[in-house]
Amino acid sequence: MKSISPKIIISIILIAFMLGCSYSFTGSSVPPHLKTIAIPIVKDKSGSGEPSLSNDFTQKLTQEFTDDNSLYVVNSTTADAILNVTIVSLRDRAEVVSGENEKATKRKITMTVKAVYKDLVMKKTVFDKNFSNYGIFETDNYAENRKAAIQIAIDNLALDLLLAVVSDW
Repeated sequence: MKSISPKIIISIILIAFMLGCSYSFTGSSVPPHLKTIAIPIVKDKSGSGEPSLSNDFTQKLTQEFTDDNSLYVVNSTTADAILNVTIVSLRDRAEVVSGENEKATKRKITMTVKAVYKDLVMKKTVFDKNFSNYGIFETDNYAENRKAAIQIAIDNLALDLLLAVVSDW
């Protein structure tokens, strides 16, 4: 009976170890003193009248951070950092106009947010800036497609904010 080579045993152990480790694909470079983040309810100052905009954005943003696993989402009383987000505008404009009647066949929803990210341990503001992203929709089935475009803008902005928090160090 042949014995197993030490190189094979070490290789198996290394592979098992690597498979057991979680990995964030955002290229996270969060400082080691930051382990937790608070994400208060997103404020909506856009005047858009979209009833679920604040809630939808808060849920998506929280989910992005939870899925990324670079910082644990906790309440503001125990957090090492805090990300305050305010929706400042939600613009809807024609993107593609066509036909004899020059009717808009595609529209663009652009959402802009102000984000303030603070390191509560070091007591400093890491950034205070605006982020903007969009979703485009076909004008047939207007209400449903518009809602989907708003969700795309929310998804894109939530990812932008996550990347800004975990990568801008």
